[in-house]
Amino acid sequence: MSGIRNRPLNLNMQQVIDRIVLDGKLSRQEYFHLTTTMLSEYHITDEERRQLNRIFDSIQMGQLKFSD
Repeated sequence: MSGIRNRPLNLNMQQVIDRIVLDGKLSRQEYFHLTTTMLSEYHITDEERRQLNRIFDSIQMGQLKFSD
């Protein structure tokens, strides 16, 4: 497996991303989950990485807010 672990929530990642983009907000727990996913050894697709980067950019620009 060359050091890459399968992420158990892989099937839900797109749903989480879609909901965050649709609502325009995310919880701190979701933020922690997304950050951990980006920085860990878990395998994410190029598309997921692009979408996550878009979410982090939106947070920095103030377009996405934390819900809690």
